Amino acid sequence: MAEAGMRNRGNREEYTMDGTANLKGSPFLRSKGGRWSACFFLIASEFLERIALYGIVPNLIVYLSDVLHKGTVAAANDVNNWNGTLLMTTLAGGCVADAYLGRYWAIFCFTVIDLLGMCSLTLSVSLPSLRPKPCISPNEDDCRDQTKGSQIAFFYCSLYVVAVGAGGRKANTTSLGADQFDEFEPKERAQKLSFFNWWSFAMFSGVLFACTVLLYIQDNISWLVGYIIATSALAFSLLSFMAGTPYYRHKKPHGSPFTRFAMVLVAATRKWKASTSIPSVELYELDSEQYLKEWKQRIDHTDSLKFLDRAAVKNGSDGPWRLCPVTQVEEAKRIIKLLPVFFVTLMPSVTIAHVLTLFIKQATTLDGSLGDHFSIPPASLISLFTVANLITIVFYDKLVVPMLSNKTGNPRGFTLLQKIGIGQAMHIVIMLVAFKTENWRLRAAKSHELPSTVFVLLPQFVLMGVAESFVGVGKLEFFYDQAPEGMKSVGSSLFWVSMGVGSFLSSILLSTVVEVTTRHGGISWIQDSLNESRLDYYYGLLAVLNAINFFAFLVVAKHFVYNRDVVLEGDEDEETAMLKMALAEGNEATSPSV
Repeated sequence: MAEAGMRNRGNREEYTMDGTANLKGSPFLRSKGGRWSACFFLIASEFLERIALYGIVPNLIVYLSDVLHKGTVAAANDVNNWNGTLLMTTLAGGCVADAYLGRYWAIFCFTVIDLLGMCSLTLSVSLPSLRPKPCISPNEDDCRDQTKGSQIAFFYCSLYVVAVGAGGRKANTTSLGADQFDEFEPKERAQKLSFFNWWSFAMFSGVLFACTVLLYIQDNISWLVGYIIATSALAFSLLSFMAGTPYYRHKKPHGSPFTRFAMVLVAATRKWKASTSIPSVELYELDSEQYLKEWKQRIDHTDSLKFLDRAAVKNGSDGPWRLCPVTQVEEAKRIIKLLPVFFVTLMPSVTIAHVLTLFIKQATTLDGSLGDHFSIPPASLISLFTVANLITIVFYDKLVVPMLSNKTGNPRGFTLLQKIGIGQAMHIVIMLVAFKTENWRLRAAKSHELPSTVFVLLPQFVLMGVAESFVGVGKLEFFYDQAPEGMKSVGSSLFWVSMGVGSFLSSILLSTVVEVTTRHGGISWIQDSLNESRLDYYYGLLAVLNAINFFAFLVVAKHFVYNRDVVLEGDEDEETAMLKMALAEGNEATSPSV
């Protein structure tokens, strides 16, 4: 036994133990890459991609209003619907990666699509035939009539190509980055805990650059120069990603996750009368060696969602749609377990959607002057959100986590749901602050006695950035961490899908409020002129909805049971260790050189 332990420990130092391989499919020699050396290229690529995307997103409502002459509600809804589509596309991107292409090739293909869309968008703001002419009429309806349908169609078509490319890429970049750390190696497992924080740091650093430098160029020099820089950043993002190819660890596609999930539901439904009492019935499961040959993790049976256990009951039936192994059943259970958390974390996504729409629209009504020669572009206020997010991430990772981990014994400091809960509670406070600020702004606009500086919006932008470092980063890590091994990209995409659904719900809520408040001759809370609106009432409504949602989140979090699959140092049995070692040695002997 001692000899086997020594051999296994020696094998851990040679090859990764989580089934990762190089691009040719050979077992991955640990010294050849992975870890932070591989993540450097991925993080640099993500930084540049954020510059490209946020060279468009923050100023999009301004472009739709000022160049395409859209009204406030229509422009806000268009931004929310486009952003929702982009984020919903992550689910398709995750499925394509997990089932067919793998994460590396999925990222490559979707980034190319994204680049084509960015080139098309750049043409739409540069060619006179594709860009609406400046309108000098004070009547907005006259300006809208001058805009050609073909110009609008080309712009929106380009925009949605970007949504498909950027969304498909999003689902896989975090998962590929997390794959660079071997869960079975204690040092790498510890490094992985910081990965999501630093990944988010890189993303928001790119956002910060875009929201300061690029937005200033678009507002004060030209839209064309700003879009050219954004497109160039995406091209360099692709080059950075490809430069790291020799260092990446890869996990093989496990087949369509939705097919495996559907098999369990169908098999359980077909045998709905079957008994699931254990040990009176035998549940079907593959042996450990078969899982290890495919570098998959076997999942032990749990007592939750017992209805699904019928899919693994042996009663003479055979075939994948009649009988599923226990591990496949447990995978389905884990996806279902994530759904309640998914639904009770939608409301913060609804709230944060307003940062890109109504928050910026508020800023356009205020004075952004800094001296006589410089004025802050309204969309650049997102940089306040970003700076607050970056500072909080670093503060949390370097100070809070070490302090709390010593007291709680949790290497993350807070549990993932506690971290999300802190951010959710902050959203209630943020909307109350936004309510008070907008009420003050309206009084200032009507009385002309109070200064109308744009910096009155600073608290709501800053607090939103702090909250997102908890709820956003926490959700991203939670859905990846708690997803089954073969569905990690889908797990990560659940975070982005929750943001996308939040954008769509924001659009629906905005339209519903307008419809309800205008009934029986009433005045809409949100109008093209914000000085005639009651946006403060709308923010108050959001505070109430966030409070109700927070209590629902507490109920779900209290009853959630975390998965624990990772084999800690010393936990692995001798048989499993020897099987892994033999498989790694056998694969090395029969596969191309590493």
